[in-house]
Amino acid sequence: MMYFMFVQWRDNTFLFSTTVIVGAVVVSWLLDQLFGSTAAVLLILQLAVVVVAFQCNSRFAYAAAVIEALSFNFFFTTPRYSLQMFRPEDIFNLVVFMVVAFITSTFADLYRRQQGELKQTKLQNSILLSVSHDLRTPLATIIGTLTTLNEYMPKLNDLERKELLDSATSESHRLHQYIENLLQATKLQHGTLKITKKDELIADIVRDAVSRLPNYTEKVSMNMDDSVDYLSVSRSLIEQAIFNVLDNAMRFSPENESVEVSLSKQGSSCVIDVRDMGIGIKAEDAEKIFNLFYSGVNNKSADSGTGMGLAVAKGIITAHQGYIQSMPVSEGTLIRIRLPLNQGAEQA
Repeated sequence: MMYFMFVQWRDNTFLFSTTVIVGAVVVSWLLDQLFGSTAAVLLILQLAVVVVAFQCNSRFAYAAAVIEALSFNFFFTTPRYSLQMFRPEDIFNLVVFMVVAFITSTFADLYRRQQGELKQTKLQNSILLSVSHDLRTPLATIIGTLTTLNEYMPKLNDLERKELLDSATSESHRLHQYIENLLQATKLQHGTLKITKKDELIADIVRDAVSRLPNYTEKVSMNMDDSVDYLSVSRSLIEQAIFNVLDNAMRFSPENESVEVSLSKQGSSCVIDVRDMGIGIKAEDAEKIFNLFYSGVNNKSADSGTGMGLAVAKGIITAHQGYIQSMPVSEGTLIRIRLPLNQGAEQA
């Protein structure tokens, strides 16, 4: 919950910048009372402008510069607690502060835009590499299977034909899932993902996501709290997010172990836990697993996935004002999805 609150605070531009500005003024006032150092005060106020400039857009940075300049004038120059200044040193300090603040804000905005363009270029390159590699594998399997079936049909018995058809069907589902995740990832990166919300029972969505797992439904252990209220969500997107988490758990779960899925209500949130008994996740990788195209240094198997599923799940859950994270457990991996109950309507 604390992590959820921190993420919301960090992503709220107005709240973040206000907190930084006010915090800088308070710290500067304390330093002024203790040491009477004008240089220290100006450095703290300038640091606040830099932090806002890098975290928020240029408008907030320029506003922060003006507010901090007025604060310096009001609280730290003679006469105190007025907007008048008579000492040439104070006027010079204020002018230099404003010039440096505006230059810093401009360069920070330029740096942020360049980083965004670089990130977009890297994403495009990653998508191209992923498409060329990950589309080829299921397509080759489907083509090979159907070719074998076509050429040797008379020589194959019913069981062999069924195995070939099941293999082609399984790879077709895999290909469809990959393309769906690729489309959603592209929409999320470009901010074009459209969410149409309706009141839905989350328990039904979880069950539908489980039912989509090919040949794995018997390996899922479910503990569902059907009393969880309706949520206002996009059913298809939330189902996709849950399925991606389930699919990831299935990939790394041992053959003789089941994947545990639970739905519960915790305070004002709906909590969905998906746990597998696989090799687990290192502490340093707990956040990285939600990065696009990250598949983990320990995941060397051919069926380790494309590295898009959890990234897409995070984007969808975040778009619903929820959050998803890897929870520390003694064995295996536990992925927790939390959605706010107050996003939904009251159950009729």
